[in-house]
Amino acid sequence: MKLIKKIIYWKLSLQFYLITFLRNKLYDFGLLKSYSFDIPIISVGNLTVGGTGKTPMVEFLINHFSKEYKIGVLSRGYKRKSKGFILASKIDDAYSIGDEPFQYYSKFKNISVAVDKKRRRGINKLIEHGVNLIILDDAFQHRKVIPTYSLLLSDYSNLYFNDYLFPRGSLRESKKGSKRADSIVITKCPENFSQSDKNYLIDRLKLSPNQNIFFSKINYSEELYSSRDTMNIMKLSNKKVNVVTGIVNSEVLLSFLEDKNITVEHFKYPDHFDYKEKDIVKFRDNITITTEKDYSKLRKFNIENLYYLPISVDISEEKIFIETIRDSIT
Repeated sequence: MKLIKKIIYWKLSLQFYLITFLRNKLYDFGLLKSYSFDIPIISVGNLTVGGTGKTPMVEFLINHFSKEYKIGVLSRGYKRKSKGFILASKIDDAYSIGDEPFQYYSKFKNISVAVDKKRRRGINKLIEHGVNLIILDDAFQHRKVIPTYSLLLSDYSNLYFNDYLFPRGSLRESKKGSKRADSIVITKCPENFSQSDKNYLIDRLKLSPNQNIFFSKINYSEELYSSRDTMNIMKLSNKKVNVVTGIVNSEVLLSFLEDKNITVEHFKYPDHFDYKEKDIVKFRDNITITTEKDYSKLRKFNIENLYYLPISVDISEEKIFIETIRDSIT
């Protein structure tokens, strides 16, 4: 049975390869039109299906460039319950614009956040709104737009060069698509990541001469946040808590909490999960920790002991990383 399944997946992956290969070649040869714009555009994306740390990377870019530019963040708004272009406003929530865009809108008051499946239209509308730098969230495969600078993220625990095309693996397109990136960022690297480890990955990546490589890790806050108060995470040491996640990879979060001597009961849901009341009753009677993304949906249930744990990205050679992007978009 396993052999049959492997054969089926291999055949489906081959079909998927042919479709994505043909699509990319049509763009490469100009038979499908790509568009450039008069303002700089930074694309943040990946080759795999989710889980590479795009959201903290977008927030990192916002934090570093919002003093120089009027930033607009444009996302498709995955699994939102709306259509067309929406410029986020006070009437929106995670259901109308998507959980990540709502997180950006809630967190940063000095930027514009919009969602549109048609990225070209969304870019033009944001330009009309007065932005002069656009960050495209999850847009590496969106060939209709030519970004000024393209960041390709790859999770250290699931590096794209070890992966396979969907459905055999989690790749959205061939590994050769990585050559379109200006910089590749290996995300969620372990604490004891050495220079020899970096050199090994650099050798495996086989970068083009014009490409840069950077390494990053996730930093978790020491403070938990709710709608009512904050709490230092060490107050939960030697206690049992519920952890609710609707993300691709929860292992880094769980390891962080367990390192704090917190006993975890994990309620794991699919990425971008649409929580219902029947789900909430399973964990609402105890202190519950969730991700910032999941909190954008869970907050509407008024769970008394619900906290989220913010994360940030720490990039090695951060100054070079920022200057490399700045030089390209200026």
